[in-house]
Amino acid sequence: MFVDRSRKFLLFLAAATWMTFASRLPAADDTVRIDSGMLRGERSGTVISFKGIPYAAPPLGDLRWRNPRPVNEWSGVKDARNFGPSYMQTDDLPKSEDCLTLNVWTPAKHFKTPLPVMVWIYGGALVHGNTPQYPGGQLAAQRVVFVSMNYRMGRLGYFAHPALIEESPDEPVGNYGYMDQLAALKWVQQNIKAFGGDPNKVTIFGESAGGGSVMAHMISPLSRGLFRGVILQSPGIPTARARSTPLSSLEEAEKTALDYAASLGIEGSGADALAALRAVPAETLTEGASAPEVLAGMSTGRPVIGISGSIIDGRFLLETPEAAFAAGRQAPVPVIIGTNNRDRGIGQAATKDDLFQLFGKYAAQARTLYDPTGQEPLDELKQQVFADKTLVEPSRHLADEMLRAGQPTWWYRFSYVAEALRNDPKWKGTPSVFEILYTLDIPAALVKDKVSPADWAMAALASAYWVEFATKGDPNGGSRPKWPQHDPATDKVIDFSNDGATVGADPLKPRLDLWQRYWEEQK
Repeated sequence: MFVDRSRKFLLFLAAATWMTFASRLPAADDTVRIDSGMLRGERSGTVISFKGIPYAAPPLGDLRWRNPRPVNEWSGVKDARNFGPSYMQTDDLPKSEDCLTLNVWTPAKHFKTPLPVMVWIYGGALVHGNTPQYPGGQLAAQRVVFVSMNYRMGRLGYFAHPALIEESPDEPVGNYGYMDQLAALKWVQQNIKAFGGDPNKVTIFGESAGGGSVMAHMISPLSRGLFRGVILQSPGIPTARARSTPLSSLEEAEKTALDYAASLGIEGSGADALAALRAVPAETLTEGASAPEVLAGMSTGRPVIGISGSIIDGRFLLETPEAAFAAGRQAPVPVIIGTNNRDRGIGQAATKDDLFQLFGKYAAQARTLYDPTGQEPLDELKQQVFADKTLVEPSRHLADEMLRAGQPTWWYRFSYVAEALRNDPKWKGTPSVFEILYTLDIPAALVKDKVSPADWAMAALASAYWVEFATKGDPNGGSRPKWPQHDPATDKVIDFSNDGATVGADPLKPRLDLWQRYWEEQK
C-alpha cells in the first residue's frame, strides 16, 4: 500500500537526517538571544540552524492534556545544534513526551531588511510526524527564515475527557496539538527578529494533516493576525468539505475519550479518572494508533478508539472549515492550495458497483467519467475516486471560496516523477507527500545519488514559487512561467509535471464538477 511506502520513505529521511546531524562537527558556532535565553547554533555553508529550541514548558505530569505553558528561562548558552526528540508516536525514532521544541534555519549573511518567515507544519494524520525529516536549509538559502515545530499528536494531542473540561472551564480543551502550533506561532512573533525574520511577513504552510492544520488556523479566532499568507499542500484532517474527513464534535470527542479510558480499566468522568489517565505511560497511550491504523479506521468508518482528530471545541475551532468559508469568517490572506495527481484517498469499496454507489443518484455518470470502457482495474479506480473525494475537489472548493471572498488564490497540481523512477510502473505520478521533495528543494532525499539535473530543476522551480509567495504574497516573478490566479470561470490549473510548470484547462474538471454537485446536495 502507498501508506506503507510513504511512511517508510519519511522514516528513512528522518533517520538519515538524524545521522547526518549527529555525526557532523559544526563548522562554526553562532549565538542569538531570545526571550528565554541565549542559543548557540550551527553554521553550514550560507545558512545557520538553531534546533531543539523550547517554545513551551514540557507537557508532563499535571501538564499532560493542558494548553502549553510558558517556557522556563535558562542561564548560560543553550546548545541548539541538535534536534529535540519527536513527539510520542508508534514510529521507531527518538521521541519523548517532552518535545515542545522548534527549529530555525536562517541565512548566515545579514540583510538590511528583515526576511520573510516560512513556518512549516508537518503532516501524518495527526498521529505521526517529526521535524528532522523536513530540513529547512535549502529554503533559507533562498533568503527566508524557515521554522518547523513539534506538536502533540494522537491521544496525547487531541483528547477531550470530560474531566479536562471540568478542570479548565475557561480554556480551550481537546485540541492540544493545535494549541501547541498556536504557541509556536506566537513564539515566532516574539522571537523571530533575533534570527533576522520579519514577524509581519509570516507564511504558514504544511502538507496533509499539516495542511489541514493550516486550514484550522485560517478559521480559528485565536490564530488571527499571526500570519499573512498560507500554503496548503494536499490539506486533509480537516479538508474544506465537512463530510470528506469529518471533524469531531466535543461530545463525540468526550465519548471516545471515556471509551478509551474504560478500555484501560479507568472508569468515571471526574478528577480521579483524569489522575489515573495522567499516570498511564505515554507509550501505552500511543499503542494501536499508527498512521496506517488511523487512516484505515477513517476509511472503514470505525475510528481507532480514543482518536478524535480535529475537534470543534468551541474555543479554538468554532465550526467546520466549510461553514467558516461559506460565511467568510476565515483569515483574509493570500492562498496557495493544491494536491498531487496520485494523492491519498480515504474510503473503501469491494467492487466497482460498491465504489460508484458512493455517488448515489450520480452513480451512472460517475461510472462513465471514471471507467468509460469498463476496463479500469478496481484499485486504480479507488485511487482516483477516493483522492478526488478526499482531497482534490475539496482543494478546488477552498480555492473557489477564497476567490469569492476576494483573496488572491493560486491552485496547483503536482505530477512530477523523479527521472530515475519513470520506468517503474508503480510511479504514475506524484503520490501523497512526495511533492515536499520539490517544494522544500530536497529532491535527492528520495533517489539519493540518482538525482538528475531535471529533478534539481523542478525543485528549484517549485521552491522558488513558494519562496516568492512568502516574500511578496504572489508566487510569480523572475523567469518562471506565469502562474495565473485561480478563476472558476476558466478552471485552469498549473501542473508541476515532467514537462515543467504548465498552465492549462483542468483535465479533471468533469469529475470534480460531479463531486461538487454531490457535496452541495449533502448540505
